[in-house]
Formats: sequence, C-alpha cells, structure tokens
Amino acid sequence: MPLIAVDPNWVGQGLGTLLMKYALQRCDEQGIAAYLESSNPENIPFYQRHGFKAIGEIQHGSSPPLTPMLRTAC
Repeated sequence: MPLIAVDPNWVGQGLGTLLMKYALQRCDEQGIAAYLESSNPENIPFYQRHGFKAIGEIQHGSSPPLTPMLRTAC
C-alpha cells in the first residue's frame, strides 16, 4: 500500500490502528519489510507502537525533515 491516512475528523477513533494492522499483516504474510517516511514528529510514537524503528533523517535544504522508519516482517 503506497499510502494510508485518516481524516482529521476521525483521529483518535482507532481507524489508523486498523489500517496499519491490515497493511502490516499483508507484509508479514508476504515476508516483506514495511518502510515509511514520517513528515510529522508527533506520529512517530504511533509508528513505533507498530514495530517501526527510525533509521535516520532526510532533509534537503530548508525543507522540513522526514524520518524514515523500517519494520521487519514478523
């Protein structure tokens, strides 16, 4: 899946967790790692709860930094 997101009006209802669990289940079934880039530092704890680990930082010039994160298949 190239992108998952939750409408801001529905944040905090567990929809992001459901979407993430579904995507990660598919990765695990196929034995592949999951990779993402977070542009919002406030979302990093959410991704960490799902097994992602920060693997660096990406920034070009004065652009906001992105945090690349990786989760190996279970």
